Amino acid sequence: MTLTPPTTAARSHRKPKGEGHERRAEILAAAERIFVEHGYEGATIRKIADEVGLSSTALYMHFSEKGEILQEICRQAFTALRATNESIGGQEGPPEQRLRRMMRAYVDFGFANPNAYRLVYMTRPVELREGAQSAAREMGTDLFRSFEKVVEEVEAEGRLRGDARTTAQALWAGGHGVISLVITKPYFDWVEHEKLVTTLLEGLFAGLLKP
Repeated sequence: MTLTPPTTAARSHRKPKGEGHERRAEILAAAERIFVEHGYEGATIRKIADEVGLSSTALYMHFSEKGEILQEICRQAFTALRATNESIGGQEGPPEQRLRRMMRAYVDFGFANPNAYRLVYMTRPVELREGAQSAAREMGTDLFRSFEKVVEEVEAEGRLRGDARTTAQALWAGGHGVISLVITKPYFDWVEHEKLVTTLLEGLFAGLLKP
């Protein structure tokens, strides 16, 4: 469920024209890294273009401004997560099973796409202007709602200790917490990620769901 293809941090040589979709993906992957490393204000079209071996003029053929690049990163991330939620939500079985799968898929996405995750969920509002903030708000709300609906199904079965809205937000906060800490504090002596995530989620479910 990787959002952008793996690329090296080394600057590429100038590349021939064409390769539209591939080149666009390269630009987005490079922009993710540069936005995270330099911040939105510190990132420039020139830096992004240099990273993928393009001239600034050539990059403008794909994106009109860096705000459009950030907006597209947000759009792709939310689209991928929403598609996953819809796929899981349509599966058969008890709603608790689907809820657990959604939580794992969300955490897996964050670990697999750390730069995109930081930009979408950990960027200051002032840096999400130029269209990205409204896109993040609208698509993020829709994404959370698709998750909240499954929590409401669990509530309808009488399995929640509290209300669906609070439970959904608590689960999201827990998932976000482990993602954000692991990807921003790689130097910490973390236990194996699978063990950490399993322990966290099982603890949350034990506290929020009735036996």
